[in-house]
Amino acid sequence: MTKQTKKKKKGLLISFEGGEGSGKTTQICKLRRRLTKEGLDVVVLREPGGTAISEQIRNVVLSPKNVGMAFTTEVFLFQAARSQIYREIVLPSLKTGKIVLMDRSRDSSVVYQGMVRGYGKEMIEKFNDISTKKTYPDITILLDIPVKVGLSRKVKIPDINRFEMENMEFHEKIRKVYLNLAKGEAKKRWLIVDANRSIEAMKDDIWKLVKNKLKI
Repeated sequence: MTKQTKKKKKGLLISFEGGEGSGKTTQICKLRRRLTKEGLDVVVLREPGGTAISEQIRNVVLSPKNVGMAFTTEVFLFQAARSQIYREIVLPSLKTGKIVLMDRSRDSSVVYQGMVRGYGKEMIEKFNDISTKKTYPDITILLDIPVKVGLSRKVKIPDINRFEMENMEFHEKIRKVYLNLAKGEAKKRWLIVDANRSIEAMKDDIWKLVKNKLKI
């Protein structure tokens, strides 16, 4: 057996980011089907959540009953959930060569808690490095959508979370910060996809990038 055949194939981490109602879940499902058809081993996760402990944290941090939650509490709850899912699933999956698709990850904390809540990008990234063991996505797909359009989609869903209850100004800030981040220093791993289009058009754009990265 040659050294090349012994070498394990490195996994790939793809995160999906965006404001409320941008269609992350739908596009992740479509990408998973396409990758699976190619014979690839795919793991799909969401943040916060993904493990027994992280799902319990999710229920607390997103509950509309917890509108009085301190922003500092919010910061640490997200990091606690992230630390658990990376230790239990993300890092072991990447080590064995799997493709991990994540509905939100470290960049969500940079945007929501770091930039919009005011804790600063530098501080949040330090926490992110601890929680993820300095792991960054290989590709981050930003689904960008006008705030009114995205929120109008969420109105049709009976269960509303604590972030969806925020005012329009908050959501506009979220969109602006995401776009600035994607176009800035981390742009090499970002793909901005216009989410105010058909599901199929979005799916095709996403697949082109992923296919190129995997050299399929």
